[in-house]
Amino acid sequence: INARGENSESLLVPISQSTSTTLGFKASPRCNGILKEVEADYSNMSRRLEGRIALITGSSRGIGRATALRFAEEGAKICINYVSSRDKAEKVVEEIKAMGGSAIAVRADVSDKEQVKAMVERVVEEFGRLDILVNNAGVLYLGDIFNMSDEEFERMLDINVKGVLYCSREAARYMIKNKYGKIINVASNAGIGTAFTRTTPYAVTKAAVMLLTKRLAFELSPHGINVNAIAPGLIITDMVTSGRSREEVEQVIKSTSEKSVLGRVGKPEDIANVALFLASDESSFITGQVIVADGGRIDYLTHSL
Repeated sequence: INARGENSESLLVPISQSTSTTLGFKASPRCNGILKEVEADYSNMSRRLEGRIALITGSSRGIGRATALRFAEEGAKICINYVSSRDKAEKVVEEIKAMGGSAIAVRADVSDKEQVKAMVERVVEEFGRLDILVNNAGVLYLGDIFNMSDEEFERMLDINVKGVLYCSREAARYMIKNKYGKIINVASNAGIGTAFTRTTPYAVTKAAVMLLTKRLAFELSPHGINVNAIAPGLIITDMVTSGRSREEVEQVIKSTSEKSVLGRVGKPEDIANVALFLASDESSFITGQVIVADGGRIDYLTHSL
């Protein structure tokens, strides 16, 4: 019953009685202006990445896989990149095809310039262009300044930093032609300075990715290309579980959750959703930014830059 003593349900008629709808109902003639008719047909809303072409490095598992599936749900055609996990990459392709999407798997080591060039050319050959690049491929080797393998540090620099540069450069060549592009770099809150032991070499590479993001945004913005980064906190992927016992993993999850104001660690889908926003035109006025997605971590070393 409304303020005028009328049964409010009588002010609406079912959608089956009218072709003009307001969230499933139509304002009846009795409304006399009380309700303003709003057209809403959500079934015909286009998906956020409909028709876009996306290359996601390191996408056979973890954050990359979750991002590939999320993008495919929103209408993008996907290139799954992998180095050694061919079976897993092909499985992701099949998952995308099963949902009615389009995808290919391409092997390439992102630290190899020629392989990167060939991969991007393969994407353009298959789909006609490249709209979105997610630089997700990365490696983590634990260590500190006294106990750090030079070989492992070099490998992290090659993949985590040079790989971002090589892939961005090749992708940008085609994006510039279309005067449109989205480049999303997956960094880490380690690059901002978390109090997480044995991650100094890794943190150095991720800090470099953040600065590279800003420089690429500066250089590529005149060509209609947005470049942003995501700095995830602890996300449960192979990178976290590999080399640790179940008890050790549980301890890492427990201790990190206690340092998060949300009281939990992240899932790959948490980062995939941020990537989706940055890949969509909803973020068209955002570039050169680093979005931290870590559940509100409080264990940072300093507030200074």
